[in-house]
This record gives sequence, structure tokens and C-alpha cells, in this order.
Amino acid sequence: MYQRTNLAPTAEHINCIEQQIGRVPRGIQAISAIDSKGTPLVVRMHSIVDDKPFPTLYWLTSELLKKELSHIEARGVIKQLEERLIEDEAFLKRYHASHQEYVDQRWQFMNEEERAFAEKAGFIELLKTKGIGGIANWDTVRCLHTQYAHHLSGNNIIGQWVDETFSIHQLIP
Repeated sequence: MYQRTNLAPTAEHINCIEQQIGRVPRGIQAISAIDSKGTPLVVRMHSIVDDKPFPTLYWLTSELLKKELSHIEARGVIKQLEERLIEDEAFLKRYHASHQEYVDQRWQFMNEEERAFAEKAGFIELLKTKGIGGIANWDTVRCLHTQYAHHLSGNNIIGQWVDETFSIHQLIP
């Protein structure tokens, strides 16, 4: 079972995340989802890292979830989802709402200094139009990892569908 959080990362979290991703993490703003043992599943990133827009707000760190989602992607599920987005107007509308929530959250979590830098650097348009995982075309699905990270941290129709279809959430301790 997972829990949504807004935890400032501790040294213990950073150590765990380093083990999960295989390098020292940079740009983490908060731990946004943990498992029942307190292990980070998803981190929320600063929108500006090293003076550049970071492509994703929510980053999936769990090796177990990343591996499972990769297996699902390998089955051609992204193509199936994109076909459903074309055929199912209500599903597409909910997907667009997921992207808009993501953009709104990105802006909400930026502090005044980050917003001022983004404006000065000309990043406002990018930060207000790029959706989940930095995707420009909100009618397509780039990867399940970013969708699922957003699902565990917010409201994401693709992540919800993945859980309903493949029960990934049951793998989380």
C-alpha cells in the first residue's frame, strides 16, 4: 500500500533514492509517495534544476514499479492507450485534465524565486504547456513511468487505468 506525502527528503531518503536510481539525485523538492515501510516510490522535482527546466515534476524511483511498467510497455500498451484516446472522447478529456493538473501543480510548487528565474529565462510558456513527463502533444502517451508517478502523487487517468488493468498497486509493500 502506498501513501501520498509531502515530505522534505532526509539523508536516509536521499541514500535510498541513490540506491534506487544508481546515482546521487539532484533537484528533489519532496518525497511525494512512499510504501508502507517509508521507502520512497515517487519524488517531486524542482521545476528548474541547474538553471534549466526539469522535464518531469514527478519521478518514479521504485525499481520494482519501474521494472513492472517496462514489462507492460513492452506489450504494446502505449499504442493501445493512444488508440483509446482517439476512440474514447471521455477518456481523452480526462487525460487532458490529468495534464492540466500536472501543469498547475508544477506552477503551484515553484517558489517566487523559481518563477522569477523561469520568466527571466523565457521558460514560462514551456512550463505552462508541457504536460506529464514534459510531453507537448497531450493526445499521446510518452511513457507509463511518468504517468504512474503522477498517479501515485495526483490524479492521472492513465495510471488509474494501469492499476485497474494490471493491479500494479498490489505489488507495493
